[in-house]
Amino acid sequence: MTATRTERPAHIAMFNIAAAGHVHPGLEVIRELVRRGHRVTYAVPQEFAEVVAGTGAEVKVYESTLPIADDPDSWGQDLIDHLDMFLDNAVHSLPQLAAAYEDDVPDLVLYDSTAYPARVLAHRWGVPAVLLSPHMVAWDTWEQDIADEIFGPLMTTERGKAYEKRFAGWLADNGLPMDPNEFSRRPDRCLALISRVMQPHADGVDETVNTFTGPCHGDRGHQGTWERPADAEKVLLISLGSAFTKQPAFYRACVAAFGNLPGWHVVLQIGKHVDVAELGEVPPNIEVSSWVPQLAILRQADAFITHAGMGGSQEGLANGVPMVAVPQAADQFANTELLVNLGVARHVPTEEATPELLREAVLSLVADQEVAERLDRIRATMAGEGGTPYAADLVEAELERVR
Repeated sequence: MTATRTERPAHIAMFNIAAAGHVHPGLEVIRELVRRGHRVTYAVPQEFAEVVAGTGAEVKVYESTLPIADDPDSWGQDLIDHLDMFLDNAVHSLPQLAAAYEDDVPDLVLYDSTAYPARVLAHRWGVPAVLLSPHMVAWDTWEQDIADEIFGPLMTTERGKAYEKRFAGWLADNGLPMDPNEFSRRPDRCLALISRVMQPHADGVDETVNTFTGPCHGDRGHQGTWERPADAEKVLLISLGSAFTKQPAFYRACVAAFGNLPGWHVVLQIGKHVDVAELGEVPPNIEVSSWVPQLAILRQADAFITHAGMGGSQEGLANGVPMVAVPQAADQFANTELLVNLGVARHVPTEEATPELLREAVLSLVADQEVAERLDRIRATMAGEGGTPYAADLVEAELERVR
């Protein structure tokens, strides 16, 4: 599994947006590359400059036009709103990033799937570009299975046509006269920072392009610690991540479901857009916070109610924690389906999340020995996938390939 390690340090440039679900999955890879002696620069908006600097990378801050990542209301209602925003950000940030690297061209570019300028700049500089994907990747029939159904009708609308024309024009103006769909969905090289068990149609993925490294969690010590109360027989973590937290009615249902439940200690993360006063009276067995060190808690938890983002889903699996999935958007519905099919989770739609159903789902999962056995097998599989060292080895292999 281990690739050949490079003998010479290199300048590696990483490009990302300001969103926890895109930045955090690859931080340990960056930290490991720095540890191995490489100079790593990391282009990211100011919101994540401090956490990125903690890896030892040199931060190159750029100004983003994207809305605040953890406020879903600012992102509009429709898919085309999101697509336009990412393209607007690419057009706006490309000149900034080109200027930031004008006299500092890297040997290799790493980039997130939303960081469109990175691939353009790599082409301009004549250096390899490697996608660090924090989520599932396209498979051989992805267009027919997913993309055509979701994007096909959209691209027949006036806004959709305008978007495709503008995207194609931007690519052509920057020396990449290619189809926008090919550009955004089919990288030259991709390291999928996920477990293969979380990839739909994994047998249809081109593994000459895409390599599954498994999750690269690290110890997350910079996020803080958490201690399980001595009197807690069971611990439940409830979190809808960082982007879809404005759900006071759902949190009230959770308080009603698990408040004063004998033997249970509950950690409820509500985000920064909900006031604890909106929850009403909170029983003493429920610990409410705007933010929690999720991985530290999951390492000690017995159950997890989650929005099923890829990061949280993998953290739950890696720690053998059964999950109740309450998906909110994007790939969370597909992740939920995978978790349910793995036999380690229950799907509870937000609109059906009554206190009774939430409580029954958690208690039944925790009591099911077959669920525990499945989680043990999956955890063992994930532990053998390689993770951070393997991902860093593969990055170094790409460097060696072009030297």
